[in-house]
Amino acid sequence: MQMEESTTYVRSDEHGVLRVGATRVMLDSVLEAWEEGHSPETIRGQYPSLTLAEVYGAITWCLSHSEELAKYLKLQDAAWMEGRARAAGRPSELRDRLQASRDLGQKR
Repeated sequence: MQMEESTTYVRSDEHGVLRVGATRVMLDSVLEAWEEGHSPETIRGQYPSLTLAEVYGAITWCLSHSEELAKYLKLQDAAWMEGRARAAGRPSELRDRLQASRDLGQKR
């Protein structure tokens, strides 16, 4: 019987973002789906580039690295907030049109 190579279920990319397996799927996405109550099989269906073993491996990694995960998620939240703040300060014709459309719909 031949043993498979050891698989890394969670890795950090060049920007420090945690990814699942060799894919571009963010660990955050798998974790959020899991916390919403989705089964690993359902999560696998949402992210076809993942194997079921990678989904289970990512969940296991999260459960066994709670302190590291908490620090990472805190950094991710800060990065998202910073990005939103930068985007809000930039003029955006599309955002203005969408807001005007939403305002028009609320007046009806």
